[in-house]
Amino acid sequence: MKKLRILWGILKRTRADHILLGFILFLLADAAVIRLVEPDIHRYGDALWYCYAVISTAGFGDIVTVTLIGKICSVLLTIYTIFVVAIVTGVVVNFYTQLVEMQQKETLSMFMDKLEHLPELSKEELEHISQKVRKFH
Repeated sequence: MKKLRILWGILKRTRADHILLGFILFLLADAAVIRLVEPDIHRYGDALWYCYAVISTAGFGDIVTVTLIGKICSVLLTIYTIFVVAIVTGVVVNFYTQLVEMQQKETLSMFMDKLEHLPELSKEELEHISQKVRKFH
């Protein structure tokens, strides 16, 4: 749960949540336009399938655009997808970096707490601390 809060915080701070929502809305609108202008695409589901093929770069070829407007919509969707993938990659890297930093701080805090209570520690706890210190060298 804590990890999800961190991820959501990063999404909100970077405004990536708005970017993702905008992308989804653009995708749905793009599919609607393609469905309207393309003579061989008769269902909205087929237009969404075509958009999936475009954003995944799979290009299955079972559905293609033939009109200028359909091709422009495809190009714009591709460009938007490239930007979204780049932003999402940065957000994910930031998320994992913050997780690692948080874990390091917790580990250091726990280690410092044990050092502050050194006289109260058992022999096993002292041996465990000694092993950890040797690993850092």
